[in-house]
Amino acid sequence: MAQQNNQDLPQNNHDPSSIYYIHPSDSFTTQLVSVKFNGVGFHNWKRSMMLTLSAKNKLGFIDGSIHVPAPNAVEYRLWERCNYLVISWLMFTLEESIAKSVLFMRMAREIWLDLEERFGYALIAQVYSLEQQLAEITQGQDSVSEFFTKIKILWGGVNDASPLPHCTCNACTCNLTQRLQQKQQEHMVL
Repeated sequence: MAQQNNQDLPQNNHDPSSIYYIHPSDSFTTQLVSVKFNGVGFHNWKRSMMLTLSAKNKLGFIDGSIHVPAPNAVEYRLWERCNYLVISWLMFTLEESIAKSVLFMRMAREIWLDLEERFGYALIAQVYSLEQQLAEITQGQDSVSEFFTKIKILWGGVNDASPLPHCTCNACTCNLTQRLQQKQQEHMVL
């Protein structure tokens, strides 16, 4: 099979609404989130990455909603180019040792699933430690805003390590998500 030239590629990679569109400012060395993921705070990092990838119309490369075209399909080279771009973005937002552990994976989706498997589950010891810190925290010489910020960071850690379940059926009438959030707010006040 002859190698395709760029002129042979479909023009949908020039349409900003296309999943295959790459903006001229989209560099493979772009750090999409403010902090590189180092193994701590996975859910916060994941949320930040998903927001950014969604804004760039590339979320489907990690969530599985964009399927790999057949290798002989016209779109395959466009998909491959975008997949490699998303991989480079992921690699650039990972701490070096974590990035090395996924370096040879060929699909952004594989990397995403691997990271979720390793870092996405709450460790009960981590939740216990954070809850214990919350129980022992005192204001001391801190201003109210400094004290509240310290508490908010610990709450964020608990939420990151053990996020609340939420309704995903989009037809929920029992308001379970709101009731869980209310219970969480009550717990935070205590």
